[in-house]
Amino acid sequence: MTSINEIAEDYVARYVELDPQFATELGVAGHDHELTDISLDGFAERNTLTASTLAAIRALEPADGNERVAKEAMEERLALTVERYEAGDDTSELNVLASPFQSVRAVFDQMGVEGEENHANIAKRLAAVPAALEQLKATLADSAGRGRTAARRQVLACAKQAKDWNGELGGGSFWTGLVERTGATGAVRGDLDRGAEAAAAATADFGRFLTEQLLASAPEKDAVGRERYQRASREFLGDTIDLEDSYRWGLDEVARLRAEMNETAARIVPGGSLKDALAALDADPSRKVTGADNFRAWMQEKSDAAVEALADVHFDIPEPVRRLECMIAPTHDGVMYYTPPSEDFARPGRMWWSVPEGQTEFSTWRETTTVYHEGVPGHHLQLAQTAYRKDLLNRWQRSMCWVSGHGEGWALYAERLMDDLGYLSDPADKLGMLDGQMMRAVRVVVDLGMHLEFEIPAGTDFGNGVDHGGERWTPELGWEYMTTNVNTTEAQLAFELDRYLGWPGQAPAYKLGERIWLQSRDDAKARKGGDFDLKAFHRQALDLGSIGLKPLREALERL
Repeated sequence: MTSINEIAEDYVARYVELDPQFATELGVAGHDHELTDISLDGFAERNTLTASTLAAIRALEPADGNERVAKEAMEERLALTVERYEAGDDTSELNVLASPFQSVRAVFDQMGVEGEENHANIAKRLAAVPAALEQLKATLADSAGRGRTAARRQVLACAKQAKDWNGELGGGSFWTGLVERTGATGAVRGDLDRGAEAAAAATADFGRFLTEQLLASAPEKDAVGRERYQRASREFLGDTIDLEDSYRWGLDEVARLRAEMNETAARIVPGGSLKDALAALDADPSRKVTGADNFRAWMQEKSDAAVEALADVHFDIPEPVRRLECMIAPTHDGVMYYTPPSEDFARPGRMWWSVPEGQTEFSTWRETTTVYHEGVPGHHLQLAQTAYRKDLLNRWQRSMCWVSGHGEGWALYAERLMDDLGYLSDPADKLGMLDGQMMRAVRVVVDLGMHLEFEIPAGTDFGNGVDHGGERWTPELGWEYMTTNVNTTEAQLAFELDRYLGWPGQAPAYKLGERIWLQSRDDAKARKGGDFDLKAFHRQALDLGSIGLKPLREALERL
């Protein structure tokens, strides 16, 4: 192989053979009956491939500007992947949202449930769950023996998830619900039922392993410290940031957003407070949708309208990218998320809402901005357009590179852009956007603060009149700060707190990424002056694909 792009294409082709779950995500046929090897040997084999690819990339000079961007992006990502493996980060990973434990379950969400071939693949993959979870138990036990174990909070939360997936906490079993959705009959139904039973038993056994074995070696302290945090921050941003500066900026951003929220609230309830405005909106029946199916239909309608309004006006949106499906997730975690289309677009991009158990009412004023975040011009436009640009991007760039600061930063940038373009002219929708932005700004403060145990500046507004100046952040103070500054349910906040503590560096990537996107746009305006064109800037920026924020800035400066 004599080019960067050839090496990139070969890397993806070889990687999907080692990671069947990733193959399902891409829509690569032939692997939907398998689960990824998450034993120590499996992690080692994938790292060997990554390390050899990194060496090959470093040995070549790019042929043109596009290959230069590809090389810079691959060097940054692959080098960090190897570094994380050598530090034991991936083989010890256990958290409430994005660790190998969740991936074993979540891969089924990407599979079709209709037709004999899909039924057979689901049955075989269900039957493989016990072996996969046995592998994960051995991997985590080995890491624990080396002194690397997730904090006690994460171990207990994942054990609770195991019970939830099995329907032990009041909801239905994910495994039996999956089988029922297939509508299969005959012999394959028997295979599916047996697979679901085996998967449920293995999930329960894994939950017991967590509480009866792994918990004993789990540290009480949630904070991961500077060395691991800086590495995690680089993973999610693709750049090395000044942690203290980012912490101070987060505190300033919380104060700025609070002032803007108060100003917007006064437009909703003249003379009233933010609490008054929130209460008025929550009591307004015209701003509610009842029933999950009706809420899915509302999301779809809102998404379709955004695509129609923005295409060919503010963005270039290729025809295959104009299709986005809104879905109700088969789980009840309380999060909204996006999954990209398959490489051939046979499976479209999808926006998912994981409805909490028992929730039947949905506030549209809170979620209008979320539709823009997950759909268009947010994640769907960014990721589906990347998948579409085979003329500019190699397969690794299109399908394998994902940097949270780039992607989540773009999605937050997209929310603010929709306000700038007039799509949040209703002050209720504007307040919903600001409310979401506030949560992301609070994340910067508490994530950095709790993991690095930063000192709290005097006068920091906790919203309850208590001055904790001079104290150092703890999960308890993080909870206090969140509950007084973020307007959502305590159940959702509890999940958020567990997420931050178990996934260091990820939550701040939203606002820190948005900060860099805004800076990059302002820099482009300054360079081009009167020749600056916003639509052209968006097209050129998205045509770079998902990329670390450092190579993003460097590539944009060359445009």
